[in-house]
Amino acid sequence: MLHRHTRAPAALGAAAVATAALLVAGLSGSASAGSAATDHARTPAADALRPDTAPPGLLTAMERDLGVDRAQAERRLVNEAEAGATAGRLRLALGGDFAGAWVRGAESGTLTVATTDARDVRAIEAQGARAAVVAHSLAELDAAKARLDRVAQRKGSTAVPVWYVDVRTNKVVVQAGRASAGHALLAAAGVDRSLTRVEKSAEQPRALYDLRGGDAYYMGSGGRCSIGFPVTRGTQQGFATAGHCGRAGTTTSGYNQVAQGTFQGSVFPGRDMAWVATNANWTATPYVKGAGGQNVQVTGSTQAPVGASVCRSGSTTGWHCGTVQQHNTSVTYPEGTITGVTRTSVCAEPGDSGGAYISGSQAQGVTSGGSGNCRSGGTTYFQPINPLLQNYGLTLKTNGGGEEPPPPGGGTWAAGTVYQPGDTVTYGGATYRCLQAHQAQPGWEPPNVPALWQRA
Repeated sequence: MLHRHTRAPAALGAAAVATAALLVAGLSGSASAGSAATDHARTPAADALRPDTAPPGLLTAMERDLGVDRAQAERRLVNEAEAGATAGRLRLALGGDFAGAWVRGAESGTLTVATTDARDVRAIEAQGARAAVVAHSLAELDAAKARLDRVAQRKGSTAVPVWYVDVRTNKVVVQAGRASAGHALLAAAGVDRSLTRVEKSAEQPRALYDLRGGDAYYMGSGGRCSIGFPVTRGTQQGFATAGHCGRAGTTTSGYNQVAQGTFQGSVFPGRDMAWVATNANWTATPYVKGAGGQNVQVTGSTQAPVGASVCRSGSTTGWHCGTVQQHNTSVTYPEGTITGVTRTSVCAEPGDSGGAYISGSQAQGVTSGGSGNCRSGGTTYFQPINPLLQNYGLTLKTNGGGEEPPPPGGGTWAAGTVYQPGDTVTYGGATYRCLQAHQAQPGWEPPNVPALWQRA
């Protein structure tokens, strides 16, 4: 957790306390996906997910942190949008054989989809992706990791700070200061060693403590965090942030020290999610604070694939970018174990906690914690936004479809609902199956977004 304690604005430069949390208020084989950034309008995924809304400041940060030029950054966002949709279609088609997917290359131009059955190779390649035949399905790896999660919740795992499903190596990776500690956790969970790899690591993650995503806010009890994403709950406005920033009832003031709101719900440890309801002086906007204070539009919450670019906004270090390394990661902080977070190569420092992670124009999550810093580099973890929205019944503030109800179509599809891959809905007399995790919004009715829904 990256968290900075403060007494007043003048004390913002003070050192973080020991708990230092970060608190602050395409495709290979598919020419149409990656041939040019301007091609995005001709791809259904890019048309729906709007990578063209990325402002110059976001692209500049991608150039700096990912080592790409402007044209590559633009093409990368288009390719990543298309890769997510293709991977979603193949996940449904492969069923229990599916073993994960990831992108690679400076422009994320190569999508690889893994399967446990060699007979699936032709179907994968027909979608413009590369195929990898592996020993274990994603469901098998997820089940093994879940056993580690349960043991860690019961017995603790301070000697084993991180474990995750690594789809690129088809293993559950356990990182520990001492290899023996990692093996002991595996033995206690009864996990088959053939599914795992133990890595020695000196990483010591901590939470990042210290209504636009990335702006600072202050807790009444002291400390500074960053706003994640503005949200609404009915007519109530507020923002999503990290659970370690405050408990239910904790009051907040804004970046300008003006009274702001109150934490309505908070989960930490276990997960790292919370939301703050703000008073009438604050208005939720569909923006995240970008480089130089520019507004970065938020148009949805479609989950980015492994290997995709992701940028973070925080009140200490501002804009920094990196890539998604693993989903479904567990990490142990001094306060306890957090499960279901996403591991990234983005740096962060105390005061950035709670801040926004965004891929293109798609909200990804709120900063939880990490290790390292933005001078020498580091690893950070974010709480995915969709489970947070679902847990508290919140609606992400976007400029994608406004607040008007969708046109009549009938059926079970509903704006504001968080859908996961494989979920089925009816709309307009037809049945659709979800391809990518997202929160539904007006304008994203199933017939309109083939990147998110496939007719069953």
